Amino acid sequence: MSRSSFFILGFITLFGFSALGFAIINFFGNNAWFEMFQGNYSFLTQAPLGLAYGFATGFLGWKLIRSKWLNQSLNRYANLIQALELNIHEIIFISFCAGFGEEVLFRGAIQPFLGVWITAVVFVAIHGYLNPKDWKISVYGLFMTLIIAGIGYGFLYLGIWFSIFAHIAIDIILLKKLNDWKVDSLQSELEE
Repeated sequence: MSRSSFFILGFITLFGFSALGFAIINFFGNNAWFEMFQGNYSFLTQAPLGLAYGFATGFLGWKLIRSKWLNQSLNRYANLIQALELNIHEIIFISFCAGFGEEVLFRGAIQPFLGVWITAVVFVAIHGYLNPKDWKISVYGLFMTLIIAGIGYGFLYLGIWFSIFAHIAIDIILLKKLNDWKVDSLQSELEE
């Protein structure tokens, strides 16, 4: 995938997924789309809690994907991300696009109809982490399903800003770590 295609996908995720989420909420939901942003707690409560959850679970996810039995998947994803030559500003930008757009669609629009767990499974499956042909990445997918369900419960009890900031933080950690991963030094990293 080229850099320009990657950023076009980022914009599509930010604007297209958000628009689709808002449309689903307006046509099929019980509330207006803007009510999703009110939540049970203020933005100033939700955002830091979401960041804390996202950074903690992002680091746990990184630790899991660095395990010896996932090294082939790690190298595949690292090569994919490194080919894009992203800097930290681009990683933050693309993480924001995915965090906002995907959370508005999945947590704000889809989760009220499918529930926390089915939405989490669908979300992780769409990202390719529940793959019956690759049981190793599916183990990581099960872990991510638990993390995404946590984001879903955060949406229910705190609000959408929790979910958005948790998603952004997870993506920043994983994209940054994959971007910086030295594929050639895999053995020395795994032995630490």
